[in-house]
Amino acid sequence: MTTSRFDLRGKVAVVTGGNGGIGLGMARGLADAGADIAVVGRNEAKSKAAVEELKQRGVKAIAVATDVTDKAAIEAMVARVVKELGRIDILVNNAGMSIRKPPHELELDEWSKVIDTNLTSAFLCSKAAYPALKASGSGKVINIGSMMSIFGASFAPAYAASKGGIVQFTRACANAWAPDNIQVNAILPGWIDTDLTRGARQQVAGLYERVLARTPAARWGAIDDFAGIAVFLASPASDFVTGTAIPVDGGFSVMA
Repeated sequence: MTTSRFDLRGKVAVVTGGNGGIGLGMARGLADAGADIAVVGRNEAKSKAAVEELKQRGVKAIAVATDVTDKAAIEAMVARVVKELGRIDILVNNAGMSIRKPPHELELDEWSKVIDTNLTSAFLCSKAAYPALKASGSGKVINIGSMMSIFGASFAPAYAASKGGIVQFTRACANAWAPDNIQVNAILPGWIDTDLTRGARQQVAGLYERVLARTPAARWGAIDDFAGIAVFLASPASDFVTGTAIPVDGGFSVMA
């Protein structure tokens, strides 16, 4: 039985990129704690499947097809969520992508595409959702960074820059919105078994083995490893936690 400290019944969560990978893992956790979910993504078939799964957990769920780099589309998404689900209490800025090239081979349009998808989208979604989060009286924003918020990677300069920026953006929002009782935190995933990292394993020789060797937990992460941290950061249990960046990485970031 859900205790009141972690109870999200009556709350509404928006999860960008919530139709797969880490986003779906977090959406599952939030739904299990009682939150209604708006799944935001461009792949309508994947979003429909995610919504049907989340409804089986006993909550309301809707899919909102949205380009998270488009300001007008984001504003329309927020308006639709408020109209159909009544409010927004939780925003999870999870949408992301990567282009794997060394800095000297990366083109400007490729750099811009990654930055816009991973970082600018978090700004646009947070800005658009802010009035609803403030109106809720206890808003929560969860931004998704990465191990590359901490470490460099020769094959992902734009991704690393975007995820480093997520941490600083999180801190700025945490300070700005504390008077509105909105807590803003970041999660830094380690190496998680998703479509994105499967592509990395195909392109970066030896990556799978190097990650295993460095990770004290001796495994790659699973998307459901993010259910608990999402519930914690979305619930009253974290009301005095803001501006943090919490690794969820099996110990990867503290391994000497």
